[in-house]
Amino acid sequence: MALSELQARAAGFCRRTGARYLFRRPFAIRSQTAHISFTFDDFPRSALLTGGAILKRFRLTGTYYACLGLMGKQTCCGPMFLPEDLQALLDQGHELGCHTFGHCHSGETSTAVFEKSIIDNRLALRALRPEASFLTFSYPISAPRAWTKRTVAKHFTCSRGGGQTFNVGTTDLNYLSAYFLEKDREDPEMVRNLIRQNSLARGWLVFATHDIHDAPTPFGCSPAYFEEVVRCAVRSGARILPVAQALEVLHTRSERGVAASGQCGPARSQGDVEGSKDEEKGFGRS
Repeated sequence: MALSELQARAAGFCRRTGARYLFRRPFAIRSQTAHISFTFDDFPRSALLTGGAILKRFRLTGTYYACLGLMGKQTCCGPMFLPEDLQALLDQGHELGCHTFGHCHSGETSTAVFEKSIIDNRLALRALRPEASFLTFSYPISAPRAWTKRTVAKHFTCSRGGGQTFNVGTTDLNYLSAYFLEKDREDPEMVRNLIRQNSLARGWLVFATHDIHDAPTPFGCSPAYFEEVVRCAVRSGARILPVAQALEVLHTRSERGVAASGQCGPARSQGDVEGSKDEEKGFGRS
């Protein structure tokens, strides 16, 4: 193995470890009901026109993490959203989340440049839809630098990564785990098992993908596969909400649980990493 490859692997390991352990915002999930959220990174048009139509058939809504700098462009995930899609998304009750303006690499971009891209995305949204705002964030491409994670926390109620698992026990609002559907689109039983595990644990499972197309890119999945996942999620009895709404509900239930138990609040340990493992498995493109 070449020295440069070893150095790259070591740097990636250090970045993932820092993202998982440093600058945490611990949040205790205390709920009698499992929760599931469906999210789409980059916001390809097919995610709304096809994926959104599937969610609508089940009377559900999702979260779309948009880079306004990609609007109207052709990318490796297919055609990106158009200006009119933003209004359609909001009219249908979906959440619009932030993914930086220029789809910045979370691990390779300097913290200052990364934060500027977040601000640029917010300003671009304000110019297009003054009534809309970003509440939650998804890290593009990879785990973030530790200082980037700390900076992003100032701007959003929560931020989502990867990890191929669900959130349970005490999770990190600065780096929520998610499960990318394209990773196991040839093995739907993996997803069914994960939904069952999430139900038993009464956790919060955040699904992620990109395009929804009959001929999906390596970063997306087919409509048939996505619909089967949604159907399985509904049958599980989990409460299915966009990320910001799910967090609001879980906050309320967590506060009630603390009040009922007489505790002052959840422990704020920097070392608590329950329910968030194997980050290196989690990103793909994002």
